[in-house]
Amino acid sequence: MSNTNNPTPYNHYPIPKRFDPAAIEAEILEFWNNNRVFEQSIEQRDGAETFVFYEGPPSVNGLPGIHHVMSRTLKDLFCRYHSLKGKQVSRKGGWDTHGLPIELAVEKALGITKDDIGTEK
Repeated sequence: MSNTNNPTPYNHYPIPKRFDPAAIEAEILEFWNNNRVFEQSIEQRDGAETFVFYEGPPSVNGLPGIHHVMSRTLKDLFCRYHSLKGKQVSRKGGWDTHGLPIELAVEKALGITKDDIGTEK
């Protein structure tokens, strides 16, 4: 971190002059992107045992809430744990089941069923 004042001899962990979480996050994200940290975490484990984690949609119909953040965080912990244990853990965004709750809600709001789709009502 460039904006630091570190009186200790431990320069591995510089102490920021002021606490600015957004600036710290931006600096870390830039480092990760420039050094392909995430991609390397997968590439370095080529040929290793894989860990597959099947999950449902990240959210469902309804208002977003803290429970969505909590569930996503817990799901991510499993992938990170197994990655740290040396397994190859590929991540893929998007789920086949994500659209189904939306489709059902739209059908209900329109007063139709899947059998009505493609026909005139």
